[in-house]
Amino acid sequence: MDLFISLAITDYLNAAWFFDWFVNNASYLFVFIFMMIESSFIPFPSEVVVPPAAFLAMQRGDMNIFAVVAVATAGALVGALINYVLALLIGRPIVYAFANSRFGHACLIDQKKVEKAELYFDRHGALSTFIGRLIPAVRQLISIPAGIARMNIWIFCLYTALGALVWNSILAGLGWWLSMHVSLDQLYAAVEQYNTYLSIGGLILLLLCVAYILYNAFKKKESKK
Repeated sequence: MDLFISLAITDYLNAAWFFDWFVNNASYLFVFIFMMIESSFIPFPSEVVVPPAAFLAMQRGDMNIFAVVAVATAGALVGALINYVLALLIGRPIVYAFANSRFGHACLIDQKKVEKAELYFDRHGALSTFIGRLIPAVRQLISIPAGIARMNIWIFCLYTALGALVWNSILAGLGWWLSMHVSLDQLYAAVEQYNTYLSIGGLILLLLCVAYILYNAFKKKESKK
């Protein structure tokens, strides 16, 4: 138990250190770079980038809040494309090798089923890609099945950009609201507090999506009887 507490404190201090560093060095370039990292396979919280950048844009005026959202969205799209390409080039051959193996067949998986899943995601994955960008911990992962399924890259870019735009607008809106209610010294604690609410909202959205998918699946089965 003490170990978990120590790790939690260490993570908090690291995040707080980065937050302070970013506040002192914020620029469009850093917003782009860190949002690209956040959207790729490297775990990194967007909550310590966009809200403080928007906060500083409103209080100092050296950046524009709309430009912050645009640059953050561009960074998120580039990071998502990195995941997409890696999944396409590396993940897809591994999935097909597994499907064509004896162990894959023992698990009732074959190449035909994988091709069917790819086709389904290519046709219906746009909504999943969009919603996935709004859900914590799923944002970085949703690009992987899209790449494995060879989802149309232009559709992938469109819905990824739209989802990232909505999420970054929410975070920038939080930074804008906090700029009118808290001081710079209180900013990190306030972002941490509201990030909890955003995470809960994302979890609720995820549960609603899962419930909707299950409802449609059972509905189709019932209609076939």
